[in-house]
Amino acid sequence: MRRFLLLGSFAVLIGLSLFQTGALSQAESFAVRAERRSRQMEERGLAEAYKWVTRDGTPEKGLFSIRKTGVSTEPVRLAADKFLAALGPQERAKATFPVEDPEWRKWMNQHFYQPQGIGLHDLNDAQREAALGLLRTALSAKGFQLTRDIMRLNHTLGELNNDNFEEYGEWRYAISILGQPSATEPWGFQFDGHHGIINYFVLGDQVVMTPFFVGSEPVVAEAGKFKGVIILQQEQNDGYAMLLALNQDQRRKAVVDVSKTGNNNLTEAFHDNVVLDYAGVPASELDAAQRKRLLSLIELFVDNLDDGHAQVKMSEVESHLDQTYFAWIGGDQPDSVFYYRIHSPVLLIEFDHQSPAGMRRLFAEDQRGVPFRQHVHVVVRTPNGNDYGKDLLKQHYEEHPHSD
Repeated sequence: MRRFLLLGSFAVLIGLSLFQTGALSQAESFAVRAERRSRQMEERGLAEAYKWVTRDGTPEKGLFSIRKTGVSTEPVRLAADKFLAALGPQERAKATFPVEDPEWRKWMNQHFYQPQGIGLHDLNDAQREAALGLLRTALSAKGFQLTRDIMRLNHTLGELNNDNFEEYGEWRYAISILGQPSATEPWGFQFDGHHGIINYFVLGDQVVMTPFFVGSEPVVAEAGKFKGVIILQQEQNDGYAMLLALNQDQRRKAVVDVSKTGNNNLTEAFHDNVVLDYAGVPASELDAAQRKRLLSLIELFVDNLDDGHAQVKMSEVESHLDQTYFAWIGGDQPDSVFYYRIHSPVLLIEFDHQSPAGMRRLFAEDQRGVPFRQHVHVVVRTPNGNDYGKDLLKQHYEEHPHSD
């Protein structure tokens, strides 16, 4: 229980401690300080080699295989080629990495993190449109809209911080291409920035789009340039409806704790190797209507992937539905803050109402650690070794050895 509640705060606390250290010179620019902190976080976070998110430290075997899905990846390959062609030689060198590069694991939500790759704020309009074209092709219309709205809300956060667009902003995101876009060889891309991280691995016509991180603070723009932008409300409301759909015995199993006093996500940045047992109520104990509701909730997150590959992933999810668990931390009132988790051998989803961070200065001292609905984090993972498509990549190299 204690691990379930506290581990999710670990990465945030590390980030805050680095920000608050007195050793940093006030004369240094934000960019210089942030660059150093970013590399420190990477060094700590990658000190342990990639293993996998598992329930007991040992991955389940035979969950993933190289196969034909019947869904073409040619459109995203062409979009990646178009993006690379829009870059100059130096920009292309900055944006590209080998497919096995540790760059895959170098992502972080905190706004100070300086990602590698090429920054959208450093591109001209045509190059930026090519980058957005890659996202538009790889994601569903819903997923692309969500991503763009997250970027817009990052501008809103800058407005709320006295127009601080050095630290926040719509275009403070980076893209990296890993490997050479190919119809047969493994490759992928990473989109990285505050509250928006997409890891997109491609092998043949297979796609793995995890780890996937979305969120915002605020989630509703009440004023400013992007007034009216709002995200993640259906994911919030349908999660709550899932809890209410449970009977008394099921809810007793699902609710891990009725008290939510902090941040609960467990698998954010540099938590690629979390050991996390199943908790909550298993789908095997749900009736047909409840199981349908759970699948619809899962689909809200999977459907950020392009439509064809989202259907492939949902088929995988459905084949493990009896081994899928729904867990809850928090209250059961319409205005409660909460955390919920959906966990199976092939999918892990975390939804979390978080404490103020970028908006802390707007809160009284005694409210700054209290979760609220205007700050949401969502993480989607592929447990048992296939985050970043690593299980598929390993199988590919076993079948097709590559010489150095």
